[in-house]
Amino acid sequence: MSRPRILLTAPPRTGKTTVIRRLAGLLREAGTPVCGFLSDEIREHGQRTGFAVADFAGHRAVMAHRSWVSGPRIGRYGVNVPAFERIALPAMEQALEAKGAVTLIDEIGPMELLSPAFMPQCAALFAAGLPIVATVHQRTRPRLEADLVEVTPQNRDDLPETLSRLLLP
Repeated sequence: MSRPRILLTAPPRTGKTTVIRRLAGLLREAGTPVCGFLSDEIREHGQRTGFAVADFAGHRAVMAHRSWVSGPRIGRYGVNVPAFERIALPAMEQALEAKGAVTLIDEIGPMELLSPAFMPQCAALFAAGLPIVATVHQRTRPRLEADLVEVTPQNRDDLPETLSRLLLP
């Protein structure tokens, strides 16, 4: 039986990260281990000023911020690729080794793709046939064998439950 491999896509601020976060909660409640990482906005005074990356064990790092002037840039944000890699790559490696875990990756987008090791690690996870749900930036279409699901305001509240039914044994 083929294990589900799903890419969630949507415009920014539609709810992709919220879907992944709620899905992780449902999987954990059902006793299923979760590997991977979340990308969260950093907001200051009501404005988005950066992004943090956190694995499901609680390790966290700031990976991008408006105030950073050195290093690579994506739009208004300076990106700290080593900080991203320090959290994301071990979490992805753990997913390859974990038995019975579901891998959740939030997100495969322009900032994450600045890491030369990230996309090969994604490809390895998808090729391993593990159950995986990843979010992709709307303009990023990675060449990964997976079903593409669009997150919309109409389906985003039901998606975590729908996806958990697909992923749970």
